Amino acid sequence: MADITPRAQEAKKAAEVLVKNLKVSHKSYTLADASAQSGLSILDAERGLHYLVAEYRGHLSATDSGELLFSFPTAFTKPWERIDRLTKMWRKVKSSLLGIAKFVVRAWISIVLVGYVAIFALILIALSFAKNNDRNSDSSSFGGTLLFHTLFRVILDSLFWTFHPFSPFYVGYNDPYNQRPREKTGHFYEKVNRFFFGPEKVEEDELAVNRAILDEIRALNGRIGLADILRVSGLEREKAEPLMSKLMLDYDGDVVVADNGGISYRFINIRKTTQDLVMRRPAPIWERLEKLLPLTGNTAGSNLLIAGLNGFNLFMSSIAISGGWTVAKLQYLLTVSQQQARLGLAPPMPEGTPLVLGWIPFCFSLALFALPAARILLRPKEKQRVAHENGRRGLLRGVLTRLNLKGIDEGTLKNEWERSAQTKPATKELVHEIVKLGGEMEIQDNGQTLYRFKDLENENAALKEERSKAQASERDAGQVVFSSAKN
Repeated sequence: MADITPRAQEAKKAAEVLVKNLKVSHKSYTLADASAQSGLSILDAERGLHYLVAEYRGHLSATDSGELLFSFPTAFTKPWERIDRLTKMWRKVKSSLLGIAKFVVRAWISIVLVGYVAIFALILIALSFAKNNDRNSDSSSFGGTLLFHTLFRVILDSLFWTFHPFSPFYVGYNDPYNQRPREKTGHFYEKVNRFFFGPEKVEEDELAVNRAILDEIRALNGRIGLADILRVSGLEREKAEPLMSKLMLDYDGDVVVADNGGISYRFINIRKTTQDLVMRRPAPIWERLEKLLPLTGNTAGSNLLIAGLNGFNLFMSSIAISGGWTVAKLQYLLTVSQQQARLGLAPPMPEGTPLVLGWIPFCFSLALFALPAARILLRPKEKQRVAHENGRRGLLRGVLTRLNLKGIDEGTLKNEWERSAQTKPATKELVHEIVKLGGEMEIQDNGQTLYRFKDLENENAALKEERSKAQASERDAGQVVFSSAKN
């Protein structure tokens, strides 16, 4: 965890002392426990415990007497680090392999794929002329010549109608009766990458969540609760609690415990400003739903062109395999006439395995088609993941906007989930996410199922009281007593 302020540095030193001296226990620690076992002052022990909450994903709670309790479900270990490390390593390997694959695909399209199209076309032309020049060939050669002529004509027509700017199959075709400007879809190699690998995900700004949370703090008079973090970030609760402790260290926050045990967090220093601005709360996370990326993000013409080029190479390489097209054999067919072969004046036709013109382009073209096919098969799973995440955000909306002492009806939460996910949640899936938010099930006498979020309810009440104490003067940065500009 990065240290930003001197206070965070002091907290880190205190945390190191606590880790060495605290008895490993899955029970909660009071400030007195931590101070007595470590020898630190109450203030240093509190700072160190907040640091440990952020570092080891601990939990913070309060008693009805206003005592803070710090608990560490995994003691002072990080069992998630191995998973995170493996995940991070896999992402790097995946990114490297994807980068290499994209480079190979670019080279394949720009050199090999288009190059093979040209090579196969030249071979067809050469074989066609060689057969035409063989005046003494029998009638059976006429069928072969006609086949080559027909195939060659099909290739030329396909390329003409694909690249001709006035063709309706042209990759960049723009309907002359449609006055809308043509969308810019990027370079050809980018279209190729999207066809085989799908559109690239836009990397999120790592500091975007921090900026949104700080805007939330300033808009709410420097007093926030865990619900405000959930509202802005959309994080799971087990990750939001350590983040809150880290924010306290980085931005000089304080914990305030109300009489009802509700916990709120006060950040007075972050309110200081010289700007005459109206602080507005950032948009909640449920207004920024995830979207399922398109399969390719290309136009139909682009997909048709790329699939056509790769399909042509797959078709021609299969012909090369069936016909045994080796370089030596093609050279023989182009230099030796059929009459010479019949009279025994030519050497025997060389045999061999067609690699360059056969198996290599065939396997590579087949593998390239397998990439979008695999993405099509995995698309339902990705669609399910997006729906679950959006449903979870809808559930957050239902909990945070309808929070009350009477509880929230299960049907209401289901509707909020379905509204965002556009699909009905499984009961097990819904209950699991509700429990992760701290929900407790209550079944009424009439059989109605309600969920209470008592800690969030207590926090809400505590925040109302704490925000009523906020002073406008907290925003004042003070009077200027020295300025280099004046001197």
